[in-house]
Amino acid sequence: MSTVVYKGNIISSESYDRLSVIPNGYVTVEDGMITDVCDHLKEEYKGLELRDYKDRLIIPAFSDLHMHAPQYTQRGIGMDCLLIEWLNRYTFPQESNYSDKEYAKSVYAKLISDFVAQGSFQLSLFTTIHYDACDILYKMLKEAGLYAYTGLVNMDMNSPDYYVDDTDVSLEKTEKFIIEHPDSEKVKPILTPRFAPTCSKRLMEGLGELAKKYDIGVQTHLVESREEAAWAKELYPEFGSDGLIYERCGLLQGNGPKIFAHVIFPSEEEERILKEYDCISVHCPDATSNITAGIMPASDLINKGLKIALGSDVGGGHFLGIYRQIARAVQISKMKEFYEKDYRRIVLANAFYMATVTGGSIFDRVGKIEKGYRFNALIIDDMLDKEYKTSIEDALERFCYIGDERNIFERYIDGNSVDPGEVYQRLLKMEI
Repeated sequence: MSTVVYKGNIISSESYDRLSVIPNGYVTVEDGMITDVCDHLKEEYKGLELRDYKDRLIIPAFSDLHMHAPQYTQRGIGMDCLLIEWLNRYTFPQESNYSDKEYAKSVYAKLISDFVAQGSFQLSLFTTIHYDACDILYKMLKEAGLYAYTGLVNMDMNSPDYYVDDTDVSLEKTEKFIIEHPDSEKVKPILTPRFAPTCSKRLMEGLGELAKKYDIGVQTHLVESREEAAWAKELYPEFGSDGLIYERCGLLQGNGPKIFAHVIFPSEEEERILKEYDCISVHCPDATSNITAGIMPASDLINKGLKIALGSDVGGGHFLGIYRQIARAVQISKMKEFYEKDYRRIVLANAFYMATVTGGSIFDRVGKIEKGYRFNALIIDDMLDKEYKTSIEDALERFCYIGDERNIFERYIDGNSVDPGEVYQRLLKMEI
């Protein structure tokens, strides 16, 4: 067994409202698992390998629970459009390129190495309707050692002729993907209907049958904009809300995670569904600003007992680092509070909890620097100024606002040091 002690300024979430800070603390890791966290080096640990990171921060790695893998190449493009125009002008044409396996391999190698660079080691990813490209992403995620859920995108209507599936074909491919990609320790399949307006009732009911048959979770979009919510109700007049479509079609029957992106305009019925089925709603601040109209009422939903995580939503979002979404979540919540006097803003501790603890909760023991958790962690370079007295919390906040991958001094997955460049080269060499 290999045991290593790490020394640095440890910062993790104690609760949704409170950060846990241990200045010059010690983390003991045995075979990738944290066995102790303390403020002094205990006698029994003396003589073990000690990695002293001095004034650097030791924080848990981030979870990105909503991201479109094929849209990585279009980040920062079309940001002056609203949702439907953006989908038709940029996204659908771009995603149709993934019928080319070599194209998919090239993009996904860059994407995964960027995830490693940005410190996001736990993921939930949309792909496309293309089986081979989805297979490539799944295998690359396993090779990189990341924790992830991913699945074949389902869409059989209200989509371009060049990028749409027949209903039966979509269901057959989805079941095949589930069978051929069973749960591994780290990477698992998940149902992925794009969103209700692009899925027929027969497709949704078929996915519901797969959810029950294979006890599998679901990821999708929910009430992303008022227009999308109204469109879903128009297409499904027998249901009173977007969320009811997923409930009554059976997609919430599986025991896997139930992940709903955006949730900006939830009805009381949708809030009931999200809470009853232990769903996670994913706040995507950059995408909210770029291509949708509205701000998720995150603090209100949390006060009602709902779970909120963070997502980059690249390419609706323009930057992969979840630490920047922590900053953006705080920023736009202050705007919402300014215009809605009864709304309570989000603060750093809240957003950090969403990005680590809540996001990590669908995976196996990640999201905290705490005994019994995996050492999926980042070492953040000193963000303190000698000229201005700053705290460890200040250093974390500054990293979220002005830091980038160059400030991530070291990265650990299951206690193993990982290098983005090495990961990229390894993925390129894969025979897929």
